[in-house]
Amino acid sequence: MQLGVVFPQTELGGDPGAVRAYGQGVEALGFKHLLAYDHVVGADPAVHTGWNGPYDVHTTFHEPLVMFGFLAAITDLELVTGILILPQRQTVLVAKQAAEVDLLSGGRLRVGVGLGWNQVEYEALGQDFTTRGRRLDEQVELLRRLWTEQTVTFEGRFDRITGAGLAPMPVQSPIPIWIGGLSERAYRRIGRFADGWFPMVPPGPALDEARAVVAASATEAGRDAAALGMEGQVPWRDDLDKASALAVEWERAGATHLAVNTMGAGHADVDAHLAALADAAQALLPH
Repeated sequence: MQLGVVFPQTELGGDPGAVRAYGQGVEALGFKHLLAYDHVVGADPAVHTGWNGPYDVHTTFHEPLVMFGFLAAITDLELVTGILILPQRQTVLVAKQAAEVDLLSGGRLRVGVGLGWNQVEYEALGQDFTTRGRRLDEQVELLRRLWTEQTVTFEGRFDRITGAGLAPMPVQSPIPIWIGGLSERAYRRIGRFADGWFPMVPPGPALDEARAVVAASATEAGRDAAALGMEGQVPWRDDLDKASALAVEWERAGATHLAVNTMGAGHADVDAHLAALADAAQALLPH
């Protein structure tokens, strides 16, 4: 089980030095990948009366793919979007940006995608919130074609390409696409065409039910469910025994990857996050 970290997007502000220190710091501790959340814009609660989303206009988010271009040059970490809100973005532009990150990193990109929940953000990016599931299905097919075919002609409901393609192409052919979600529809989507997935429930009955739906969907699509990757998370609250026990549960549940998440634990700066992750490394990484 590969161990990585969740980049604490909302707690490091806009300091590029913190990005550098964090990326190089977690690599030095022995972690193998860095997962970043995605939001392009935040909603202003003063304008959107009754706003109750977990993030707003004051919450900091680096753009993942741009940040990964920076991290690709200064670390050897696997770089993971977990998740990129794909349907609110232009498909071909995502394909180009991801191909560039994969090239610059030497094939160290994993693209996690999902639908998102923020209608304000969809509006700001000029996309229809109500068709996001159908759009994502089409986008995944198109991304893979753009990453593997020099010239693409495609006529879909949401995108049209006539004899066009990317250059340079990515190192990985295609770049792995993982999917997140918390519904039966998402689980069936994962089984049909994802390379892996990000469960949003911990090990236990709910995860067992989700895994069963994913496996059944994969079988129906003629795919091997056992070949799908699965990434769990361990919220780090300085409790070694609790974190270790949860990591063991994830491994028993079949997780191929695990990310330690220090957000929300009251760490004031990058040094505090790295200090907590040093403890996590001692508890969770093999020695």
